[in-house]
Amino acid sequence: MAKTTGVDVLCVGYACVDINFSASHHPEADEKIRARSMLCCGGGPAANAAVAIARLGGSAQFCGYLGNDSFGEAHLAEFESEGVITKSITRGEAPTPVAAVTIKPDGKRSIIDYCDFAATVPEDACMLAEIAPKVLLLDGHQPLISIQLAHQARGLGIPIVLDAGSLHDGTEVLLNLVDFLITSEKFAKQYSQEEDPRLALSALDGLAPVIGITWGDQGIYWQDETGNHHTEAFSIEALDTTGAGDAFHGAFALGLARKYTLKENMRYASAVGALTCLKIGARKALPYRKAVDALLKV
Repeated sequence: MAKTTGVDVLCVGYACVDINFSASHHPEADEKIRARSMLCCGGGPAANAAVAIARLGGSAQFCGYLGNDSFGEAHLAEFESEGVITKSITRGEAPTPVAAVTIKPDGKRSIIDYCDFAATVPEDACMLAEIAPKVLLLDGHQPLISIQLAHQARGLGIPIVLDAGSLHDGTEVLLNLVDFLITSEKFAKQYSQEEDPRLALSALDGLAPVIGITWGDQGIYWQDETGNHHTEAFSIEALDTTGAGDAFHGAFALGLARKYTLKENMRYASAVGALTCLKIGARKALPYRKAVDALLKV
């Protein structure tokens, strides 16, 4: 197992268990349909990012919550089998969060999840000075400790990445505290009320030094101190888009730890996200370094 000190990325936030169903369509009201296949595995934005980093050859530590139940035990075992450092995980009597994911043939999905209000991580669960990560990745789902760690990171000069998947209290309180704000199309539209990615990016201006919006098959629109940029998406036929954003954020954080340029890092993270869409189930689909290197050579 990787050493705890000097870890590439500390990933903080949500861990759940995903129950993935492949179906011909999303069920309508009062409709019962039979799934074509089913896959159960660990999930959650920061949790998936940690596994993605480990599969890409980096070192990752996860800070989040898992219940003292069978789902929690299974997820912990997954982390350990992947080489993710688990010292900062909080366990408790509240159940492990669970998500039911329905995936259509075109790769689009709908999600119903459950998270008990008590499934929280105390604000003193870990200290950055002891872990010494090169990068801090937050997904906004554990705001108490995330705010504390963000302030610690700023004091220690550790770059902070926010995975803003949707607009909620956890992501809002972290705006202006991070160095890299990488949002989903959903977040950008909710925040900006704009349908055009360039207009949405303009509306996010000033929230962080570097801002990016992942916009599906259009790629990522991003800006830094030199201006606005666009990195095209890789051409793929998606089977399941679940976890693509998580994979992108994990890869992006690892690229920062490896000192990639922003242009290189956007393409690198885009490749990891694209490959995640080629299989059913986010956790099972996260690619390994060899596959990413091959795609980047195309």
